[in-house]
Amino acid sequence: MDAALFIRWGATPSGRERESVRLFGQSLKYLSGLVESGRVFSVEPFFLEPHGGDLEGFFLVRGDREELNRIRYEDDFQRMAVRAQVVVESFGVIGAITGEQLNKHMAWFAEAARELEQAREGAKAPAGPG
Repeated sequence: MDAALFIRWGATPSGRERESVRLFGQSLKYLSGLVESGRVFSVEPFFLEPHGGDLEGFFLVRGDREELNRIRYEDDFQRMAVRAQVVVESFGVIGAITGEQLNKHMAWFAEAARELEQAREGAKAPAGPG
């Protein structure tokens, strides 16, 4: 397990509440089925407390990056995503890095930060005699 999908949603517009509840149930059933079939490691739903932002809740789907990428472009997942775009505001699916891949990502980040620092120090150095 080296990746996750962060599936987010925002407010439900007035008049779509019943459809939103139905879609949440269908989505949870679909995503839980991916766990039962062994395609993903886990699915966790979250609802957020009121905070003044546009994020109301999210699913965190953990699994293997290659398998999550396959799932993400299958018709069943795409159908769920399109329905969510119609029913709720601020819907999105974002790939996330975790597990061993996170360590590699952080090493790349540290390397890029060192390179940037070295470039800045080089730019500050006075020009040599010329």
